[in-house]
Amino acid sequence: MAAVLPLADLKRQVAPDTWINSIIKGDCVAALEALPDHSVDAIFADPPYNLQLGGNLHRPDQSLVDAVDDDWDQFASFEAYDVFTRAWLLACRRVLKPNGTIWVIGSYHNIFRVGAMMQDLNFWLLNDIVWRKTNPMPNFKGRRFQNAHETMIWASRDAKAKSYTFNYDALKASNDDVQMRSDWLFPICSGGERLKGEDGKKVHPTQKPEPLLARVIMASTKPGDVILDPFFGTGTTGAVAKRLGRNFVGIEREQDYIDAASARIAAVEPLGKAELTVMTGKKQEPRVAFNTLVESGLVKPGQVLSDAKRRVSAIIRADGTLAANGEAGSIHRLGAKVQGLDACNGWTFWHYDDGKTLRPIDELRSVIRSGMAKLD
Repeated sequence: MAAVLPLADLKRQVAPDTWINSIIKGDCVAALEALPDHSVDAIFADPPYNLQLGGNLHRPDQSLVDAVDDDWDQFASFEAYDVFTRAWLLACRRVLKPNGTIWVIGSYHNIFRVGAMMQDLNFWLLNDIVWRKTNPMPNFKGRRFQNAHETMIWASRDAKAKSYTFNYDALKASNDDVQMRSDWLFPICSGGERLKGEDGKKVHPTQKPEPLLARVIMASTKPGDVILDPFFGTGTTGAVAKRLGRNFVGIEREQDYIDAASARIAAVEPLGKAELTVMTGKKQEPRVAFNTLVESGLVKPGQVLSDAKRRVSAIIRADGTLAANGEAGSIHRLGAKVQGLDACNGWTFWHYDDGKTLRPIDELRSVIRSGMAKLD
């Protein structure tokens, strides 16, 4: 079973980081206030939607629709909902790392109020994602369009946060080498994934599908990151986070939901390191200066480099610059100079002789990067 941490124990701070990979039982704002500053890498929030249902909803055959009528979704007014939203968003902003991001999901009932509040609190909106449902619930009264989507807001902590995680290359590769779009097509949670009690009824009325959370987590976190869900419910975020090699912390006040989430997460088998390695592009790779190759002995002062066709050549100097025809400079600047160009990628232009053939010095940079990866 996943660990359950009473709010009172969290406030006593029995031991550092006991809250990681646990479900904190209690009010979300109070629990968030007990967590350390800047302690989580990402947040997924599925707050009450404040659906404002006016009464029972029936199908055409007069059977009752199992709608969301729980107490936790009831608010006296829009003003009361705004006060609640401001409180939990402020608390989330405090615990989010400066380079962390937050996702908030909602429907037309609440997402516009939440989005405006996020901007008021200086979150920086990165995207709004439309979750298109392949199997949405019909509009039984026939007085409105069928509500076939929900909206997720993805935001950084503030406008200055430039180093947030976005696994662009992995998403593009998984999408047949096409950029991942902001409209996502998934079915609502149903079948074997939908948790049900002994009475056959749904344990939670708004359980989110695991594939939706998997894309959120794969897009905006790295293995080992901590993901917070302040409205944990039956633990979809925790289950997917565990399977994908991330840590989680959930906050939930309803014991029935906690019991279901705890058992669900305990049954999850995490994927292995090979399966969890995130594909990255050139922009995400660690920077390696040419001088590093000199210092490591992969190339030596006095060694000659040339272009792939041996039309031009230069010697390596001890300070990591190149010299040719009375000119000197970096691998990029000198590469551009000898070609009469404004710019040049020296890593692919300059080649070294390995005794058999000419090879680009970029291959030596890859050797350095491989060594860096082994140290991680």
